[in-house]
Amino acid sequence: MMRPRISPTTLTISAGCRTWQTSESGYRRRVRLASRGLSTLSRSTSQGPLEFQPPLLPYTIPEHFASVVSQHGHRPAVICRTPTTSPATFPGGLPAGITTVPSANETALSYSQLDLASNALAHSLRSLGVKKGDRVAVSLGNTAEFAALTYAVLKLGAILVPLNPGFNAAQVSAALNHLAVEVLIIGAVTDLAYKPCRGRSNLALLEHLVPDLRPGRVESPGVPSLRTVVVVDNSASHPGNLVTLRDHAAPPVAPDSPLSPDETINIQFTSGTTSHPKAAMLSHTNILNNGALIAHRMCLTPADLIVCPPPLFHCFGSVLGYMATATTGAALLFPSPAFDPRATLRMAADHRATGLYGVTTMFVSMLELLHSNHSDSTPPVLSPSAAAALPTHLRKGIAAGSCIPTQLMHRVHASLGLSDLVICYGMTETSPVSCMTSPSDPLEKRVGSVGRAMPHTRVKIVDPADRTRVVPRGKRGELAAAGYLVMKGYWGDEERTGEVRKVEKDEDGKGETVWMYSGDEAVMDEEGYVSITGRIKDLIIRGGENIHPLEIEDCLFRHPLVAEASVVGVPDERYGESVGVFVIAHAGVVTEGGEKGEREEVLTRESVREWVRKNLSNHLVPKHVWFVAEYPKTASGKIQKFKLRDMARELVERGEVG
Repeated sequence: MMRPRISPTTLTISAGCRTWQTSESGYRRRVRLASRGLSTLSRSTSQGPLEFQPPLLPYTIPEHFASVVSQHGHRPAVICRTPTTSPATFPGGLPAGITTVPSANETALSYSQLDLASNALAHSLRSLGVKKGDRVAVSLGNTAEFAALTYAVLKLGAILVPLNPGFNAAQVSAALNHLAVEVLIIGAVTDLAYKPCRGRSNLALLEHLVPDLRPGRVESPGVPSLRTVVVVDNSASHPGNLVTLRDHAAPPVAPDSPLSPDETINIQFTSGTTSHPKAAMLSHTNILNNGALIAHRMCLTPADLIVCPPPLFHCFGSVLGYMATATTGAALLFPSPAFDPRATLRMAADHRATGLYGVTTMFVSMLELLHSNHSDSTPPVLSPSAAAALPTHLRKGIAAGSCIPTQLMHRVHASLGLSDLVICYGMTETSPVSCMTSPSDPLEKRVGSVGRAMPHTRVKIVDPADRTRVVPRGKRGELAAAGYLVMKGYWGDEERTGEVRKVEKDEDGKGETVWMYSGDEAVMDEEGYVSITGRIKDLIIRGGENIHPLEIEDCLFRHPLVAEASVVGVPDERYGESVGVFVIAHAGVVTEGGEKGEREEVLTRESVREWVRKNLSNHLVPKHVWFVAEYPKTASGKIQKFKLRDMARELVERGEVG
């Protein structure tokens, strides 16, 4: 049989949403390289695609941003909304002295305007004495000021230190002291998630930092390094006055000395799902390439409008959101300074956005609002036509930040469209994404896994008790990642850096690789798709048997009356640990012992147990069931399970065994 004739010059090859051209010899060489890895398929180790992967960008972030501005200067870069008071904000009536005004102010900056605004801010910061290497702490919500400040700080070669605006005075002091921060930029008011226009005044926090608070004088006994505090006035209708973002031209600014791609330019405090956040040092190479590769795999284009409620102080907002769109020329839309499901849905509808990001709890709250949109007892969040139109223009998106139950993914697809929704997995210490699905993956892989290794990334799954042993595919173990994306370390904490960031000899003995160990339990299938089965520390060991909370949570997500479920281990005299679950019911559902709701259905503890017993097995049935209205969460929306475990212990000790 005659083989088809192949052109000796180039081949055009499509994969997912991308097309490449390569020589025939180059194609065959890459196929040979890929086939060499077949002998390792029985082990849980994998790496990003060897063929047709985009090269790593060898630039600093300001260098690359300049090239994007030259190509896409006229396109929108960021569109931000800030809330203002309205009757809906205060269900009990407007407080005295507050009048009704439009529901949101909107600021739109093109890439050229963002460039000019960041230049102006960079000159302002330089006038305050900021120089290369200085740590500049920023405690703001998702605003135009924060967007411009990001590039202003990086253009100076300073190190951006984004702080969770929800930090209290002790947490802010500890963070500033740990990094010897000299400049703090903070909002007058901290916007609170789910509570537009009902934020927390930061006056008491500032007085704690600087007891003798007056203009031109900063002396902080608790933070001796602090010499400058800049307050962004967002107290009225949140317009901000750090700098006028429109029509404020300023020449480009140069750093004190040349920038290098491997320099630390961002220090991220880990999000706090544990009780001990750490300060991860990330470089230009880490952040720029992770954002670009995320955009490449999810098929972003300059025409995309992506709604991003996850916060800018977290890697989800700053890298998956801001850096992914900025490396593409797409627009990023911030619906509110802090997460508000109503504002998020309205932003998506008003701009006919093409994409939407979120973590599990964000998607759940948006779906709950859409469900209530059909209720006669509550005002609709969107007009019926706008709600119906969402699936027609929302196509792309990212779900990340925690394990996404399969049932929730199906509900998101059905109610919001998002046909090309992808899952991203990673951690702050890997800049953050190491594994990701793609729009071309089979649906079962997109809802049942976190995808495969990213380009220029290696992953492996090892025995937690012996990290030198890679487990077979199909077996659970601890996930580790290696490549350009691994952090430089934790600032000032070599001991904890050494616990998770390991330099190991390669199997061939010819080199060394830096591996970042995640603490997450995972399993890899024959095709290299990775599924996260939970945090190793979250495993429940009941009578010597390992129980995986995610399995029970996913089961309860399918219960028609359950909105959310979070499972934890509870100390048990007989079994060592037993299963406890904190359940949030759908809006209007009556819970056992609760007040009458809008719906007739009643959710009881025994009905929760019976659902698990029917769909799983007896040993997974929760011994303890508690109904709650909300979970303790990080500002990025992750459930803080260590706090739930503490709550469970306290409830049992008080005799409230559920």
